[in-house]
Amino acid sequence: MARPAPAPLYTLRGAGSPLNALHFSCCEGDPPLLFSGSGQGSVHVWNLTTRRAERVLEGHSGASVIWLNTLHSKDTLISQGRDMRVCLWDLAEGRSDVTDTLWTGSVGFCRCSLLETGPGRWLLAHPGEAMEEVKIIDLPSKSPVCSLIPQAKLGMVMCIKLWQPDSSPGPLLLAGYEDGSLVLWDVSQRSVLSSAAAHPEPVMCLDFDPARQRGISGSSEKSLASWMLDGQHRLQLQQPVALVNPGISQLCIRGDRKIVASAGWDHRVRVFGWKKLRSLAVLQHHTDMVISLAFSDQQDPRNRLLAAGSKDQRISLWSIYNQGSDSDTGFSLRHAHSPLKHERADSRRAAQVRDYWPHIKAKHCKDKHSWVDLTEESST
Repeated sequence: MARPAPAPLYTLRGAGSPLNALHFSCCEGDPPLLFSGSGQGSVHVWNLTTRRAERVLEGHSGASVIWLNTLHSKDTLISQGRDMRVCLWDLAEGRSDVTDTLWTGSVGFCRCSLLETGPGRWLLAHPGEAMEEVKIIDLPSKSPVCSLIPQAKLGMVMCIKLWQPDSSPGPLLLAGYEDGSLVLWDVSQRSVLSSAAAHPEPVMCLDFDPARQRGISGSSEKSLASWMLDGQHRLQLQQPVALVNPGISQLCIRGDRKIVASAGWDHRVRVFGWKKLRSLAVLQHHTDMVISLAFSDQQDPRNRLLAAGSKDQRISLWSIYNQGSDSDTGFSLRHAHSPLKHERADSRRAAQVRDYWPHIKAKHCKDKHSWVDLTEESST
């Protein structure tokens, strides 16, 4: 008999507005924390042991918080808001102080990207004042490193990913643009290495696996784009992944590179095996579009969690496809059974996304064959 679709382990309520950003901090010996950024400008610090917000940070003047990360440890938080500022927070010993700010000049939805370059040193990529511009600065000095502006008219930069490859002396950056293009930049040379027309619509989100030189991106269409880099750093498009409903807010590859999750405008989180992009599960819990995702970084793989933030002002926490997992609320590849379980949902219009994603045409959303597949994927 097929196992039922999993339910979340628990749900966090009380943010008071849509959840645009999520970030875990799971340090050995400390209670695991989840940071959430809301549409009204607040950052909630959730203790996942008590399942309550320890404190609420206010530093973006009521503007949406769209990206979160930590430096050093859970005591140093960095946040990006649509007030055109990036804030650095000191959370040690109960403090909730903004210690430094960076003016970005961007009011768009492009999230920052952070790369650790050495002990106490980082590169921060962020959207610039010009709509197609990506700026990179050194932290903590805030010294400018470079500004990347494509010569072609690609429109607004929508999403970015910064990383350091083993085969290159300097970092590389992937950027998705409003015209649907993906562009690979050599940061050291300030030059374009390759580009590809991955989507007919703006690239809303992307994630990249440096170990496999492979990435995935989403847009407002009914498919995900899969692509890879060859030995000459050329972007090569692969077979797209069909979706039941259009619209993806965020994509997130888990740290062990076994699964990838997508946040859908159709209120669902979909889970795919990363090696073959085989659909594994559809997680249904939210009553509005899912905006943000994050995987936890516990050392014990059995404790890994997936967090999903929604426009319905709730955060769902899931335990899925974890090594050795055997709970009533989660499921694992080891205990997965049987083929497909079909779901039905009402037809909805995706026009609601206009509040969050300009430049996107309204599309009619019908869910005829969304399903949960709990069959073990041998590739993962």
